[in-house]
Amino acid sequence: MQLLRSSINPVLLPDPTSDWETYNVFNPAVILSQGLFHMFYRAQGLDWISRIGYAVSEDGFTWNRLRQPILVPQDASDARGVEDPRVTAIGNEFIMAYTAYGTQPRGAGQIGITPMFARSQNLVRWERIGPLVTGEDSKDHLVFPRKFGGAYLAFHRRTPVIWSASSNDLIHWSEEQMKPVFGIRPENGWDSVQVGSAGVPIETDYGWLFFYHAYDRFHTYRLGVCMLEQEDPTAVIHRPKEPIFEPNELWELRGDVPNVVFSCANVLVGDEVYVYYGGADHVIGLATAKLSDLIDFARFE
Repeated sequence: MQLLRSSINPVLLPDPTSDWETYNVFNPAVILSQGLFHMFYRAQGLDWISRIGYAVSEDGFTWNRLRQPILVPQDASDARGVEDPRVTAIGNEFIMAYTAYGTQPRGAGQIGITPMFARSQNLVRWERIGPLVTGEDSKDHLVFPRKFGGAYLAFHRRTPVIWSASSNDLIHWSEEQMKPVFGIRPENGWDSVQVGSAGVPIETDYGWLFFYHAYDRFHTYRLGVCMLEQEDPTAVIHRPKEPIFEPNELWELRGDVPNVVFSCANVLVGDEVYVYYGGADHVIGLATAKLSDLIDFARFE
């Protein structure tokens, strides 16, 4: 199966009148709350530093955005940008997972990339919490929308494998409780070099529907889906061999980074799933599929 592109794509474009989102808007998180779609998107402007902007929509297609970003760099650890948000509603708050790209690494390593968390009560004002790990190449992280054994469950990427992590407070993440979930398939082509989480997993009667991105030796990014165990999402029930989405439109093939469809959001809307994605690191698109079709594909293909 393949996701179906919206006829009005792209749904969000750069704003040439804004100095912070002049060139690129891409890789958004989207969450449906109180009848509105809330988008948190990565933007790059005149200084090429990534910031996170906010837009709101009644239908998921037409967006109104704030004139100023809602998350910006604050020190050397994220001076080059805050990137690729994924937002989860859990309990009475919202958790944002985002990547900090700094000029000064956190921790003992020499990596300037840090997987960070922030929390909010209203989706506009965000309080930084801290990192999942430091001093290593880890990103593409997210938090599941419910707890397991009283603890938060997160996925993150330790190249080239997706790992799990758990915490009681979103601050302390025990290395002893981290374990690999799945990695690349060198023999399979499209997911042979790198994999990472897409949007927040969707809980179904058959397990967790988990979307992920991957790229091959030609650096073409595609999207795949698999089914995870309901009470232990670190266990993979089934992982299809074929992707569900790949670059095809001109604005997915040509842009700031060519041949990329990169998603941080798969939103359940009735019986459909809305997958928002960055096209070639330049604009934002939307593709959809029936939830039932995605479940069948993830379980049996």
